[in-house]
Amino acid sequence: MYRTHTCGELNLNNIHKTVSLCGWVQRIRNLGGMTFIDLRDRYGITQLAFNMETHAGLCEQARKLGREYVIQVKGEVVERYSKNKSMPTGDIEINVNEIQILNPSKLPPFTIEDHSDGGDELRMQYRYLDLRRNPLQQNLTFRHNLGIEVRNYLNNEGFLEIETPFLIRSTPEGARDFVVPSRTNEGQFYALPQSPQQFKQLLMIAGMDKYFQIVRCFRDEDLRADRQPEFTQIDCEMSFVTQEDILQTFEGLFKHLFHVMKDLAFDSFERLSYHDAMKYYGSDKPDLRFDMKFVELNDVLQHRDFKVFNQAELILGICAESCGSYTRKQLDELTEFVKRPQIGATGLVYILCLEDGTYKSSVDKFYTHDDLKAVAVKCQAKTGDLILIVSGKQEKTQKVMCELRLEMGERLGLRKPDVFKPLWVLDFPLLEWDDETQRYYAKHHPFTSPKLEDIPLLDTHPEQVRANAYDLVINGTEVGGGSIRIHDHQLQKKIFHTLGFTDEEAQHQFGFLMNAFQYGAPPHGGIAFGFDRICSVFNGIDSIRDFIAFPKNNAGRDVMVDAPAPISPEQLDELNLNLKVITKK
Repeated sequence: MYRTHTCGELNLNNIHKTVSLCGWVQRIRNLGGMTFIDLRDRYGITQLAFNMETHAGLCEQARKLGREYVIQVKGEVVERYSKNKSMPTGDIEINVNEIQILNPSKLPPFTIEDHSDGGDELRMQYRYLDLRRNPLQQNLTFRHNLGIEVRNYLNNEGFLEIETPFLIRSTPEGARDFVVPSRTNEGQFYALPQSPQQFKQLLMIAGMDKYFQIVRCFRDEDLRADRQPEFTQIDCEMSFVTQEDILQTFEGLFKHLFHVMKDLAFDSFERLSYHDAMKYYGSDKPDLRFDMKFVELNDVLQHRDFKVFNQAELILGICAESCGSYTRKQLDELTEFVKRPQIGATGLVYILCLEDGTYKSSVDKFYTHDDLKAVAVKCQAKTGDLILIVSGKQEKTQKVMCELRLEMGERLGLRKPDVFKPLWVLDFPLLEWDDETQRYYAKHHPFTSPKLEDIPLLDTHPEQVRANAYDLVINGTEVGGGSIRIHDHQLQKKIFHTLGFTDEEAQHQFGFLMNAFQYGAPPHGGIAFGFDRICSVFNGIDSIRDFIAFPKNNAGRDVMVDAPAPISPEQLDELNLNLKVITKK
């Protein structure tokens, strides 16, 4: 072994022990008579001491080292004269009597520190250097430990971890597939799985009863901070269960994870219907760390001569506590916020609840003191509060107010990263209508079971049918979702028909699953959680990239290995492919 100890484990109990350490040179401090080196590995940092009086040659050798050199040292553990209480090894240092360079290093393009001076693209280009930084190493350690706890919990609950194929057939419903040409089957393509959905249902039909997999999934979709073209799911399925059985099982999983990973205890998770989530928060993944519910104000504001409100389908208000002292500049900032193109409001109305019991509003000339008081009463606003109001079409108004609510939560410091509010959102619509294609699409996926009592509505009012579906939301982020599945051949056929599939199309795309339903499929259901998202949410970090060893950028590129990349003409010939060259205008 090159080393007897790591750089994070030595302390006063090891005084006078001769040790061997290996690692990277973090920094060098030349103080004339003494030289100090911080030696770093995954486990921590240990200070090395070189004395010019006793080991001049060794000291000179140490001064010639550069940052990120890989070295091995041998020496004696001694007590530090000037202790560093912020370091686990801060009570000791190593008096070095032997040093060996295992590998020199070029000067890194950015500092290997907790807070680096490298930009995102530069650090992703040199990801192997970025991963040396302590925060990222801690993140990957957290990810590892989380995976261990998930596996242990599900194993104790009787789940079997079963692998499913990565090379499957394309299923165009949902996100775009990544496709893989087949050399041995000319002109035909595999697809990489968006999820193991159909295979885990087949495992239930096969009698496996309880399945899980921590599995890679692939979706060719537009990216953002919480999305990657390849990501990891905790994928689960159970037989002979109701929705309540699944909620209890996986609420138990998350209570366990919160306890073990964050030392937090929870009673039952809050539950909210999709309808109420949209009504009160304008989102199917509301952040419940703060209240600030929407209040519908049509009945108290649509009786005067203010056309904007009179013509609105929906008028919504929120009450921001203790913000009644907001200046005109602050109010103008909020107005500009909602008018940003990505939000799309045309304006914002405010009511200041002043300390003297009066009200000041941007629509004073249209509404009396009693009118404004009626709004304040309905919003449960107190003296010193601020009421913010938007209006318009229902869907757009809910979206605008959702963004405004989150912005106010951020400004008021109410979205604390160390506070967690788990929530089950239930009773989603089974279908959603697309005006462009003039057809219904599955809100979750086409294998989701409708509520049994809503099945007759498929023939008359498909938009009113509720799904036996559920999402787990934590702090405004959807970390998982699932449903009770259809296990009846005829019902599945009916759903495909409602989605616009002919019998032939349904059989072509999903025939293997439809056929399997005819061989004694048990009632079953499941859920899948975004493993990367859980890691980021548990740590109060917006981006999942910090918990993925080698992520892609916003363009879906791996800038470190420069992928995707062209392939050779010989490879194209082997695959029987011709490229169509498109000239960019």
